[in-house]
Amino acid sequence: MIQVLSSAWALLLGMGLLMVGNGLQGTILGVRGEIEGFSTLEMSFVMSAYFLGFLGGSRLAPEMIRRVGHVRVFAALASFISAVMIMYPMLTNPIAWVLGRVVIGFCFSGVYVTAESWLNNAASNENRGQALSLYMIVQMTGIISAQALVLVGDPAGYQTFVIASILVSVSFAPILLSISPTPAFDTTKPMTLKELLKTSPLGCVGMFLLGGVFSAQFGMAAVYGARAGLSLVEISTFVAAFYIGAVVLQYPLGWFSDRMDRRFLILLVALAGAGGATIAMMMGGSFPILLASAFLIGGTSNPLYSLLIAHANDFLDHEDMAAASGGLVFINGLGAIAGPVITGWLMGDAVFGPPGFFLFIAALLLAMALYALYRTTQRASIPVDETGTMSTLYPTASPVAFEVAQEVAIEAAEAEQAEQEDA
Repeated sequence: MIQVLSSAWALLLGMGLLMVGNGLQGTILGVRGEIEGFSTLEMSFVMSAYFLGFLGGSRLAPEMIRRVGHVRVFAALASFISAVMIMYPMLTNPIAWVLGRVVIGFCFSGVYVTAESWLNNAASNENRGQALSLYMIVQMTGIISAQALVLVGDPAGYQTFVIASILVSVSFAPILLSISPTPAFDTTKPMTLKELLKTSPLGCVGMFLLGGVFSAQFGMAAVYGARAGLSLVEISTFVAAFYIGAVVLQYPLGWFSDRMDRRFLILLVALAGAGGATIAMMMGGSFPILLASAFLIGGTSNPLYSLLIAHANDFLDHEDMAAASGGLVFINGLGAIAGPVITGWLMGDAVFGPPGFFLFIAALLLAMALYALYRTTQRASIPVDETGTMSTLYPTASPVAFEVAQEVAIEAAEAEQAEQEDA
């Protein structure tokens, strides 16, 4: 870990600042939208636009990097992110915000692809797993820290948006000034969705449902808080609780993942998350219960991302794991685009109101649990000693981090197989 920090501290610092800026703009938009009188449905389209742009960026950024190089792509996307963040309070119009969020999502996706390829290049085969884990921790820590900055300025003014823009602008300085040389860039041709669905039905269906769950959390949690009448302090604490749960419960669930049938664990974790969402839907008037539910939802839904990837890998040949990553990311992105729109509709006054936020999450996680139960009847389980190791990944990662995680899983499986042969 010390070797990782010494070789990539500037990159990790820059990405930490970048995630603070991203987490801050996501929360403050939900609060500002309420102040400006945007409807819940309008805000749902605003939040969904980020994931539309993110999915587009994950597909196009690799080609941009191959054409003009890492540094130019990095710098160009950074300037667009800062500009859009300043634009939000100037153009308080839902259509302008939708377009801005598409641009923001596209740019952040490209930035993640660039930074993660740099991180992969800076790491060695021996510490690539630790580098990826540390990178994921930095991402979550940045989003959690961002919620405290929501309280620094008046959400009805410019200050918070300016802070987000400054953080993003500053984040690129340590990265661009210290990372040299730029790495060669290449991506694996993705496996077709038909092949992927045939290989791992639960992995595909689960990733689609989880895309909706995560995008609802990331995009609509602050909107829920504003619609439910929470104070600014309560909204920032509520949003942070999702990501604190993700960090705290990721590793215990990872430990269980390597010691039991992953389908059964996916079933239990999804049920726990659905239970937390149901409790919040019924008893959301109590803020402590709301926080506990958010912690449980975030602590189950985010680790499910890594669990589903590990489960899919159990049925893939080593040489196909990297190819499967593109398809799984795409499926998750499709679910993420739809998530905020459906959540916004359910949260409308004519439907369920603010509790519709938790109703949507509960329904998706329950559907995942039921499908996991169904899959246990369709195929025999793989013995635990023949499954691969689960790598920590969060839905905020780009396809590059996804492929790195696959490489780590392959290396771990090969090392374990070599040990067994020697014994």
